[in-house]
Amino acid sequence: MNKQLLRLAIPNIISNLSVPLLGAVDTALMGHMESSAYIGAIALGGIIFSFIYSGFSFLRMGTTGLVAQSFGNKDDGGVIVSLGRAAVVALCGGILVLLLQSPIEWISFNILEGSQEVEALAKEYYNIRIWAAPATVGLYAMLGWFLGMQNAKYPMYITIFINVANVLFNLLFIFQFNMASDGVALGTVCAQYLGLTLAIVLFFKTYRHYLSYWSKERFHKLNELKKFFTVNRDIFLRTLCLIFAFSFFTAKSATLGDQILAANAILLQLFMILSFGIDGFAYAAESLVGKYYGAKDLLNLKLAIKKSFYWGMILGMIYALVYGLGGKSLLGLFTDKPEIVDLANSFLFWTVIGSVINVAPYIWDGVYIGTTASVPMRNVMFISTFLVFIPLFYLLHPFVGNHALWIALQGFMISRGFIQTILAKRYIYTFT
Repeated sequence: MNKQLLRLAIPNIISNLSVPLLGAVDTALMGHMESSAYIGAIALGGIIFSFIYSGFSFLRMGTTGLVAQSFGNKDDGGVIVSLGRAAVVALCGGILVLLLQSPIEWISFNILEGSQEVEALAKEYYNIRIWAAPATVGLYAMLGWFLGMQNAKYPMYITIFINVANVLFNLLFIFQFNMASDGVALGTVCAQYLGLTLAIVLFFKTYRHYLSYWSKERFHKLNELKKFFTVNRDIFLRTLCLIFAFSFFTAKSATLGDQILAANAILLQLFMILSFGIDGFAYAAESLVGKYYGAKDLLNLKLAIKKSFYWGMILGMIYALVYGLGGKSLLGLFTDKPEIVDLANSFLFWTVIGSVINVAPYIWDGVYIGTTASVPMRNVMFISTFLVFIPLFYLLHPFVGNHALWIALQGFMISRGFIQTILAKRYIYTFT
């Protein structure tokens, strides 16, 4: 089981870490500009795309769980039909985002708060990056399908390719064409379309034979369609709550001033590097747990969950050690402004604590996705967001300022892990 888990987890960790590392490079590039407003601009612009794109990440997660169960049940028709359904939703979703780009911009910048300079730069960033929508949403479907097929290498190849291309485009646009946050946005657009092209090429290279199992009648099968949309609806709502929490965090940071916004944005990059690392084991859990759930193999299902937590906790403690011992040096990589480094360092211990706390909710999310137990996962997120995170912030903010945001975020993570542990006996270890 360790071998299977690590075979899936290690490529996932590598590919996942390349995502926040790209964000870290973007933040570092902007952190060395003449104004800290550039960091704030990509932070605020990033909120909007977190809502848009992570809102569509249900396609990645829902597709992984459904395909893994079909794979475990040796249902080749279900495997390819799941990809077809995800691809149709992705195409429609990407086009819809482009059609609604103006209303999305108006709503977003009427909600988000920042200085006049930050907002102007963020709008410029938004109006360029929005054109990556069809490619980004399409990639969710493709990556989820590969993971459901127990193939973590292709998502790793694709993700690394996208992020290396993105960094190269960013360097080109910033240093060759004298662009700034707009160059970061344009680099993202170019890299996303190249990544989707690579994903399609890899599918036809290895999985072309699955097209012979395609069935139009199966595609329209009512009970399967109902399950597909129910699972994805619940994951979508769950993901909106997650993105709302992080977006609320950034938006409230902006109200505390540009320096707090910049400091928290840098710390969130460390937070995301952690989350994407642990998610390597969560993604492995999705694939393995989904396969054993589809095969109704309770013994290996339990073992896969146990090993996912074991390895996830080891990685979390490594992160805590690295952040605890070398945190201030890491902060200096993001900006050359000593006042921001010192400010971020005063809140760094929350990232150290979170390195261990966050393991449980991340791994449980992978388990719940693999078993397509979407309803309890959705409900847990509602509780943690609106009955824990938000009340904690407003209760503590008048007394501890920015610390209230970090306390609320840790409470949010603890409640998710605790409640999912309690519900596991009912929803995870029982086959339906």
